[in-house]
Amino acid sequence: MKIIVDRSACTGLGICESLAPNCFEVDDAGDLILLTETVSDEDLDGVRQAIEGCPTEALRLEP
Repeated sequence: MKIIVDRSACTGLGICESLAPNCFEVDDAGDLILLTETVSDEDLDGVRQAIEGCPTEALRLEP
C-alpha cells in the first residue's frame, strides 16, 4: 500500500506522526515528511488510524 498526502489540506498537527512514527514526521516548520511511501505490514494499522484521525482528511492509501 502506498501513502498519498494532500499537501494542500495537511495542517501539520502531528496526529499521523504519533500514530505511525515509522511513516510520518512533522518538522519544526509544521511540514509533514513521509519517511516511507510504501507501508509495511507492521505499520499498516497505525497508518490506517492516522488516516481515520486526520481532521483535514489529507491522507489516504492506494494499492
